[in-house]
Amino acid sequence: MADRKGKTRGLGRGLSALMADVTEEKSVEGAENIRRPDMTVPIERIVPNPDQPRREFAQDHLDELAASIREKGVIQPLIVREKADGTYEIVAGERRWRASQMAQLHELPVVVREYDDTEVLEIAIIENIQRADLNPVEEAAGYRQLMDKFGHTQEKLSEALGKSRSHIANLMRLLHLPEDVQGLLKRGELSSGHARALITTDQASELARKVVNEGLSVRQTEALAKTAGAKPQARVKKVDLKPEKDADTAALEGDLSANLKMKVLIDHKAGGESGQVTIRYQSLDQLDEICQALSSTR
Repeated sequence: MADRKGKTRGLGRGLSALMADVTEEKSVEGAENIRRPDMTVPIERIVPNPDQPRREFAQDHLDELAASIREKGVIQPLIVREKADGTYEIVAGERRWRASQMAQLHELPVVVREYDDTEVLEIAIIENIQRADLNPVEEAAGYRQLMDKFGHTQEKLSEALGKSRSHIANLMRLLHLPEDVQGLLKRGELSSGHARALITTDQASELARKVVNEGLSVRQTEALAKTAGAKPQARVKKVDLKPEKDADTAALEGDLSANLKMKVLIDHKAGGESGQVTIRYQSLDQLDEICQALSSTR
């Protein structure tokens, strides 16, 4: 039977509050601040979240976790919510539940929270994003879900998750790539840097295969994408007076231009820490907006 120690109310709505609960789940093994479970529950009364966004669990990682659980038990309790039928639905910790089944445990420690369906999905996405072994496409899809389903902005995600806004923006751009290129990313055959270089070309699939087959570097991939996207006349007439901007700088220019609704150019000195940002306005009203933004204080 479940040994109930008391019911803990959820932390309330809001990304920061939900992040706090997930962050507690990541306490270091052996640390004094490892949370105590509210109760222990027979493993057969614990059920997975049917809307869990993570569908793939690497078998070798589950085997390693199961071996650890056989030796030391489940150190961090699962976060669950109680259902009307007396079962407990997993909010965070499905990997531990799966590995515990493999280790043939009979009951698991849990922390009970009162979350609604929206909060459960939000926490599941946050927990997945925080996982170190998430591939770039899965991480990008997590950010997209948080923005589309819950209205979070890139700035809000950056603050709450401890990720830079450019990191989030660059990853989300990967979702514009064809499915087969995303597949190469998921399998680790293509890096994020390679993939970002292919976003602006309409021959991404063909070039991605060439990159993988020939083992091209990111710089070589950027050059390949530019060559493939250039018009024949442009390739003959073009004279390179400056090094081409890397994919990250170009992506940041695009993000800033979209946010300000003005053309933004970034001239960053390669290998250094300095550079300049140029904002091109088309009317005095736009100049007014720039002056207000630069003079405002938080």
